[in-house]
Amino acid sequence: MKITFYGATEGVTGSNYLVETGGTKFLVDCGLFQGGEEQERKNWEKFPYNPAEINFVVATHSHIDHIGRLPYLYKSGFKGKIYATAAASDFSRIFLEDTCKLLGDTAKDLKVEPLFTQNDVMNTTSLFEACDYYQTFRPAEDIEITLFDAGHILGSAIVQIKAEGKTIVFSGDLGNPPVPILRNTDIIPQADYVVMESTYGDRNHERWEKRRERLERIIEDATKNKGVVLMPSFAMERTQEILYELNQLIENNRIPKVPVFIDSPLAIKATEIYKNYPEYFDEEAKALLARGDNFFDFPGLKFIENIEESKALDRNNGSKIIIAGSGMSNGGRIVYHEQFFLPQENTILLIVGYQVKGTPGRALYDGAKRVRLMGEEVEVKARVEAIESYSAHADQERLKFWVSKIKAVKQVMLVHGEEKAKETLRPLIEAELAIKTTIPRYGEIIEI
Repeated sequence: MKITFYGATEGVTGSNYLVETGGTKFLVDCGLFQGGEEQERKNWEKFPYNPAEINFVVATHSHIDHIGRLPYLYKSGFKGKIYATAAASDFSRIFLEDTCKLLGDTAKDLKVEPLFTQNDVMNTTSLFEACDYYQTFRPAEDIEITLFDAGHILGSAIVQIKAEGKTIVFSGDLGNPPVPILRNTDIIPQADYVVMESTYGDRNHERWEKRRERLERIIEDATKNKGVVLMPSFAMERTQEILYELNQLIENNRIPKVPVFIDSPLAIKATEIYKNYPEYFDEEAKALLARGDNFFDFPGLKFIENIEESKALDRNNGSKIIIAGSGMSNGGRIVYHEQFFLPQENTILLIVGYQVKGTPGRALYDGAKRVRLMGEEVEVKARVEAIESYSAHADQERLKFWVSKIKAVKQVMLVHGEEKAKETLRPLIEAELAIKTTIPRYGEIIEI
């Protein structure tokens, strides 16, 4: 068996791994590269393998850096099945439709043809085959695959593959338990080889108990100064987690009654899909629903779909919380709100997700006093805060803990992390866990 690494090698996006065993070729993930023009142009490059020869794909979850090039794969000749959990399959449809629109704008900026069409998206999503957690399936005669709960986003999976008498595990993106709504990340009992993400391999999050307290304090500070809290938020998971937390704070009278606006049609669609999968929720969330507490609907919450209503949010005075996409401030409605509110000193921009290098969100996270949004330079007088414990990714300690619980690991391969994160994590795993750890480069082949 051999694995070739075609993405998430020099950064945290573009996850794409080719696995070859016997006469079968398949992919784990086929994601979009993100983070500025140089990364975006990579999406238009031809695949370094023949898509028509790929027998099937396993998608770990529905984030675009893991599934975003699937329609391009289809367009280039792939016609096999795409295996994912039921929730991931449903989320993938709405995220790929949205990505197609965004890539149309990117294509104009880069002066290239659109990467794929909505028809390609429709044909791609028809290839998805839903798989339950813990139910082993055989996509080929000599291959067994089992999906485990990664606890990263709803429907996210760790992929266990058995072939040629070996077991290899792809972590996908690992969660940051405990978090609202989601179950804890599954521990895998045994594996010979592990391909593991390393997004936060060089740091630890603040204690999870503090995040709701910090959220409460930030909202109180903003309302005291008659300011606005802006949250660039991913439509999937972060938005729903924040709604869960706000519901708890409001019901317990921990924050002033302030209007909360979800200004993201995509987040609204994602929230509706959430409601279809309560069986994926953790016990606390299930208990709230059982006693009639719908944490996606509380006083003061309003979902904004119409663009005119969205624009009106900037004209209306008074404190408010605006949650809008995109999560890295590189598109979507949050950009328009940031243009208006970032120059105001009583605004608080609250970052609750990972910010990729080259994005406006990363510049703001790093303390930039001016940032370029929609082609315009915007002065930043707003206070910028980040609560990293809301990240959907495991931190350094959690990554070490997770891999330490897997028995008989011969080698760990670190992906999906910036260079510093991987180079920090590698010696720790080798020294503390005595496991050989490597950092594959783009196009590198590892035979196992």
